[in-house]
Amino acid sequence: MKGGDGASGERRRGDSGHGGSGAGRYLMRSGVGAVLSSHSSLSREEWLAVAETDGRRPEARIYLAAPLNEADVIELFGDQVGRDEETFWDDRTDAVVSLRREQLGAIVLREVPVRDVSDERIAEALFSHLRTHGMESLPWTPASRRVRERMAFAAWLEPDDWPDVSDSALLDSLDEWLLPFLGGIRRRAELERVDLSQALLSRLTWKQRETLDELAPTHITLPSGRREPVDYSDPAAPVLAVRIQELFGVKETPAVGRGRVPLVLHLLSPARRPVQVTRDLAGFWRTSYRDVRKEMKGRYPKHDWPEDGGEAKGRAK
Repeated sequence: MKGGDGASGERRRGDSGHGGSGAGRYLMRSGVGAVLSSHSSLSREEWLAVAETDGRRPEARIYLAAPLNEADVIELFGDQVGRDEETFWDDRTDAVVSLRREQLGAIVLREVPVRDVSDERIAEALFSHLRTHGMESLPWTPASRRVRERMAFAAWLEPDDWPDVSDSALLDSLDEWLLPFLGGIRRRAELERVDLSQALLSRLTWKQRETLDELAPTHITLPSGRREPVDYSDPAAPVLAVRIQELFGVKETPAVGRGRVPLVLHLLSPARRPVQVTRDLAGFWRTSYRDVRKEMKGRYPKHDWPEDGGEAKGRAK
């Protein structure tokens, strides 16, 4: 190589057979690319001993070289061949892959798959993938998202008593809450079957699980007997989307957190179209309801629209 490096074995990029797409382009042990003139008779050789280049990066032009075969490379540089084993998540196959390699610097001489890999190494490869791509790369379902949001609400309300379920906290503690549920899982299709709800709940004691239902109930039961889900996606402002008629006779805003956190009410028409947003139901009955009632009576005349929504019980149809 130019600069007094001496001759060095370099391998052609691309397919190893004649006619491969890497004709004339080589990878040097240093990781730098090298290229022959397209008219060079050496451009289809698998290996070259390169004596001189122009030293440019990222791809140097080869000025002086001689052909080699792999046996020559092993004879000349065998004591410099490194051997290692790598386990990693392969985005192309959506699976954990383990490979045993022999390398001469940056040049891979041979690579073979390894089948007998410990669960710990498989898990660490998966965790590395998650730390790179984030928590959204896990197979969250609507149910598991709701569990996480309810736990986040409890932690927001009582931070000293509940585990942190933020992205950063969960990524830092994968071996505590997720590892017990992996069991050697190697493929995305297998990962999809992991119950993330149970994995998250495993961080809680049985007492905490009972308390979670009190602090962050999944639903609110309305006077009609209907149960409507609570949305905890914003822990500081949980939402209850409900038809106005379902709240007839309810004077105060329903609350969660054992009564400490009033819900943000998304009040809906009988057709479940947005009408108003409030956190003060009593104030709504006193003020805005009069205009809303007038409009709703015009649009939905077959429904009951009492004058005082906080006192009278209508029939939700």
